[in-house]
Amino acid sequence: MTKPEILQVGPYPEWDQTPLDASFTMHRYFEAEDKAAFLAHVGPAVRGIATRGELGANAAMIAACPQLQVISVYGVGYDAVDLEACRARGIRVTNTPDVLTNDVADLGVAMMLVQSRGMIGAETWVRDGSWQAKGLYPLKRKVWGRTAGVLGLGRIGFEVAKRLQGFDMDIAYSDIAAKDYAPNWAFIADPVALAARSDFLFVTLAASAATRHIVGKSVIAALGPEGMLINISRASNIDEAALLEALETGALGSAALDVFEGEPKLNPRFLALPNVLLQPHHASGTIETRKAMGRLVRDNLTAHFAGRPLPTPVL
Repeated sequence: MTKPEILQVGPYPEWDQTPLDASFTMHRYFEAEDKAAFLAHVGPAVRGIATRGELGANAAMIAACPQLQVISVYGVGYDAVDLEACRARGIRVTNTPDVLTNDVADLGVAMMLVQSRGMIGAETWVRDGSWQAKGLYPLKRKVWGRTAGVLGLGRIGFEVAKRLQGFDMDIAYSDIAAKDYAPNWAFIADPVALAARSDFLFVTLAASAATRHIVGKSVIAALGPEGMLINISRASNIDEAALLEALETGALGSAALDVFEGEPKLNPRFLALPNVLLQPHHASGTIETRKAMGRLVRDNLTAHFAGRPLPTPVL
């Protein structure tokens, strides 16, 4: 039986690549020097696309694959996939939710702790001899008992808020509507008002055209010179120009970021800032979770070509 032909947009770990190669004919788009020529050559035979959340599949890629039936995304975010093009042709889209939720929430809370307590600088203080030469490390800010806002109380936002309860924090959230599964947390519809009451603002909402730059000048100003912004969602949810200006001028106290526009080539202005914690988009980056994500990518492709219901459909 002929194996379905799959366009592979980016690399996967060997533990995913080996079973993918065994079940499908994988065309490695990311290895092609002339990607347009490669796509023109293999596109007519492609029936599925395996991609990553940040890479997606744009309209041109989709159009180059006239037999395309399914796009399986390695990641929870699918905003880089042209959903309108998929809807127009009845192409199914899947992602890998749930399996990464807890690791992403863990990293978000860890980023808050590391940045609040100055742990990166404190380690340097020990390693470069400053502790011995200069004495005690400068005092930082506490976490427990303070106020936290969660912008987007979906799967990840809910898990973040659960963890923050352990620090006896006063928790509120914004979303499209109040959630019946969060009766103990205050619902504040307006993100600006949420930011104004928060010491820490976690951005955990899914990215879409409607949420682009939802964290803009007004939200950042409301969070203020004592506030911290933590983003474990998508870069497009934040106006980076406004964020950089606020961090540089002190209008915003600090930030902890796992995602950036144009990553991995981020704006060099971030690198000069002492009040921002920079992470390489690795919130789901544990061995256990990445294996589960890869398995779900394969399970979605296998289910589609076997005519079974998709485990985690988006479209």
